[in-house]
Amino acid sequence: MKNNRQCKALLRWFMMTLLLLPVSSLPVSAQKKKSADTEKLGKALDYFTSGMYHESLLLFTALDKEYTLNARFHAFMGLCYYYEWDYQHACTYLDEAIPKIESLAPHERSIYYFVNAESHFNLEQYAEAIPFYEQHIMVCYPNEKADSFYRIGFCYMFHEEWANACENFESALSYYTQHPEVKSARSRIAQLKTMIEGCREKLQEQQDSLHI
Repeated sequence: MKNNRQCKALLRWFMMTLLLLPVSSLPVSAQKKKSADTEKLGKALDYFTSGMYHESLLLFTALDKEYTLNARFHAFMGLCYYYEWDYQHACTYLDEAIPKIESLAPHERSIYYFVNAESHFNLEQYAEAIPFYEQHIMVCYPNEKADSFYRIGFCYMFHEEWANACENFESALSYYTQHPEVKSARSRIAQLKTMIEGCREKLQEQQDSLHI
């Protein structure tokens, strides 16, 4: 996924702020436990950056049970589940976390929106995916918008909403054309031209059937 590096950078920053109580303010026994948990976080981070998401989640889940972790942390757990192709758990964590993290920086939120949208999409929950793709479009960088318009087009197409599908495919085509540096741009530009024509034909068939 194109946001992989950004997700890892966010996780590294977040780990530095996760355990909120200063160690020096705790009793000796608690200091030792907190130090051990800090080491556990470091190992979880190493696993994550190495692509060992299952091992990472085992440690994150244990820490989540021990501490009162905030929505941002749960959003990161959702990312981990996404990379493990566990889309159901990714949705569970991100659906819960996203309404609580609206104060975060726009591009950070864009990552959570896109991953959650992709998770719902892969579960064939197209109606649920669309709002998260739309939120992603509102806050992401211009060269990232095309992928969301592309997916929204398919969401509507699968529901045979040809006008909405066509509109979003046209937007995707426009952004891919403006940003040819996007990895998938060349192949999708060719595909989208065919998809748009197909949607227009279906829309015309619908309109003709209404006048029979």
